Amino acid sequence: MLFMFQTSSSSGGSATDGTERSPAFQAECMAKGLKKLGVEKCTLVGLSYGGMVGFKMAEMYPDLVDSMVVSCSVMALTESITRSALERIGFSSWAQLLIPETFEGVKKIAELCTFKSLALPDFFYRDIFQDMFINYKKERVELLEALVVKDKDFDIPNYPQAQRIHLLWGEEDVIFTKEIARNLKEKLLEGKATLHNVEKAGHVVQLERPWAYNRQLKKILASLHAN
Repeated sequence: MLFMFQTSSSSGGSATDGTERSPAFQAECMAKGLKKLGVEKCTLVGLSYGGMVGFKMAEMYPDLVDSMVVSCSVMALTESITRSALERIGFSSWAQLLIPETFEGVKKIAELCTFKSLALPDFFYRDIFQDMFINYKKERVELLEALVVKDKDFDIPNYPQAQRIHLLWGEEDVIFTKEIARNLKEKLLEGKATLHNVEKAGHVVQLERPWAYNRQLKKILASLHAN
């Protein structure tokens, strides 16, 4: 069974009364939900923050997660990855980028996450700002702060699914660059995963070039379930 995670740390309508904000908590909630649906084994497709949750699920529930396709994401948002990414894009924190105070901040997110600038009118960004960035600011800041892991506290997990993990990347991603993708494949996944690229696409590759992304995704999924 296939499940796609396109969860975002700055949007969405889900909420909890608890104080836990970590990817491990998100992974636990997703796993419990899937098991209640009777899912015993699945393939996860994780995009950005959804990829981090997917990696955590694969680590915590190896019997549930059979294989993965991860796009523009990392195993964990370590201090070193955070520092280099924020310096590259010119922000002091993830919250400053992902929880904008005005609709102009939404436009900046769009510019950074795409290869080509989106020629959209201001009312489009104003509507997104009103719908997605007004409520739950405190909780969103807490979620983003909980994402960052100290380098000394991060141990590379041993994924039994490593040979069934595929990385599908936007070649022009400036947040999690293709160098990060190569490092993820070679060092963290011991070269067992495969890396696929979509040309002329940035961080939101599935939105910017959906046909190219879906074409490659379908090929990967077909290869996973060929037998």
